[in-house]
Amino acid sequence: MATAASKNSTLPWVEKYRPTKIDEIVGNADAVERLAAMAATGNVPNLIFSGPPGIGKTTSILCLAHTLLGPAYKDAVLELNASDDRGIDVVRNKIKMFAQKKVTLPPGRHKIVLLDEADSMTSAAQQAMRRTMEIYSNTTRFALACNASEKIIEPIQSRCAIVRFTRLSDQEVLERVMKVVEKEEVPYVPDGLEAVVFTADGDMRQALNNLQATHSGFGYVNQENVFKVCDQPHPQVISDMLTHCLRGNVDDAYDRIKFLYAAGFSAMDIIGTVYRVTKNFNSEAMPEFVKLEFIREIGFMHMRVGDGVNSLLQMAGLCAKLCKVVECAKAGILR
Repeated sequence: MATAASKNSTLPWVEKYRPTKIDEIVGNADAVERLAAMAATGNVPNLIFSGPPGIGKTTSILCLAHTLLGPAYKDAVLELNASDDRGIDVVRNKIKMFAQKKVTLPPGRHKIVLLDEADSMTSAAQQAMRRTMEIYSNTTRFALACNASEKIIEPIQSRCAIVRFTRLSDQEVLERVMKVVEKEEVPYVPDGLEAVVFTADGDMRQALNNLQATHSGFGYVNQENVFKVCDQPHPQVISDMLTHCLRGNVDDAYDRIKFLYAAGFSAMDIIGTVYRVTKNFNSEAMPEFVKLEFIREIGFMHMRVGDGVNSLLQMAGLCAKLCKVVECAKAGILR
């Protein structure tokens, strides 16, 4: 029989180090402050948690539920995910039965229905849930986590307080990654952790998964190993491409892009990395007004790629336009 320690060691780090208290949540200080105030008074409305993936929406709801319900948490929380069937029948049967269930709770507390990825629910299911929210408002509160709150029908939005989450800063991600590295005694070099933070792009779940995958696969966290595991366009290649654009070497810049495209990276992968590297590029080598023009051209390119025009020709055009921006900047031409 496996011991508790051995079971714990096989847990994904994203679960092993998931916060259980509101004050352990990383980032989004304003949203966390609102949750702490709700937990202190016990006065919790129906809630919509909106924001990108991997930034702590579901974790925040669970932390709030643990704080409010204490030992009754197990019986008083119904969690449904996008992987579950959540059509109109689930709302009419499963959610309704849970709302009707008698549970002994602390005074002034309510049962909580957590609907993860709520924006993927059908419109009919959302309409049915609207009525359920009204009927059982005395006993049950609904917490909906979604990436895009506009996909939730307006009648439900008007019945809920919306809590908006944003991507975590690189510093916030790095602080939590450092704590995990110390506890797990992971051998690393600083550029390895920088690579983990870069690949995460403000997504804590991605950061911990990438860190664990690199540690499991190579036993040592350095830049090379992280990018092997994550299989993203290497930012150094992108940085070289931008340097050639700043020098007006369009052919050399194109060679770097062609190298990444030939390696199998999609245009969306490449353009996303180009944007992130440009945003953090050395301000001495790339003046602010040039950086803004670069980002504008990258934005146009991203829009075209999003429309399906993702050929190598588009990326060659981007290299040419970036070189043209530099030429215009040197000539003092305002466009």
